[in-house]
Amino acid sequence: MGGLDLSFFSAEIISNFVIKGLIFSIELTIVATIGGVLLGTVLALMRLSGNKLLMVPATFYVNGMRSIPLVMVILWFFLLVPTIIGRPIGAELSATITFIAFEAAYFSEIMRAGIQSIPRGQVHAGQAVGMTYAQNMRLVVLPQAFRNMLPVLLTQTIILFQDTSLVYAIGAYDLLKGFVTAGKIYGRPEEAYLLAAVVYFVMCFSLSFLVKRLQAKIAIIR
Repeated sequence: MGGLDLSFFSAEIISNFVIKGLIFSIELTIVATIGGVLLGTVLALMRLSGNKLLMVPATFYVNGMRSIPLVMVILWFFLLVPTIIGRPIGAELSATITFIAFEAAYFSEIMRAGIQSIPRGQVHAGQAVGMTYAQNMRLVVLPQAFRNMLPVLLTQTIILFQDTSLVYAIGAYDLLKGFVTAGKIYGRPEEAYLLAAVVYFVMCFSLSFLVKRLQAKIAIIR
């Protein structure tokens, strides 16, 4: 610790290098969460539909994505898609599309568990009053599933925020990139990585604490 320059931990570093990356990391987390939940819900409904034409491709997609490291998916998409379409799409857009596609597989499993947690009697009651499958899901099942799975969805979102640091591999300017850039300019890479770790820990620990409080409140409501 004696070799560390604590003067590196300054407001100047945060304002000039870190804020820009933090904004992108938060934006990527929000967009990937929304897109991942929507696509994941569709995948979950496909797997629960009972139709093999829907179940098989959805199962293959979910299991395939969950079996591949995220950093490999990021690199594949960033390097291969430009050769297919004939032009680069940029690191930020590539990261956004990749995260939505990848996280949808995880959100799909969360949503599938949430849907299956709803008592079948409620589904049968919706059918008894003449609801279609779509109406039953939209008005009866999904609202309760979202409430039941909200803590798990938020926990996955926190993990997603941590994973945004992987876009550094394709040159996107995220939170980690901001710290690394500052460390290179000031010649203090150790301090940069240490400060990055502290910031990630504080943010993720605080969000995890809030999720636990929310989970406790939901349990009381039940």
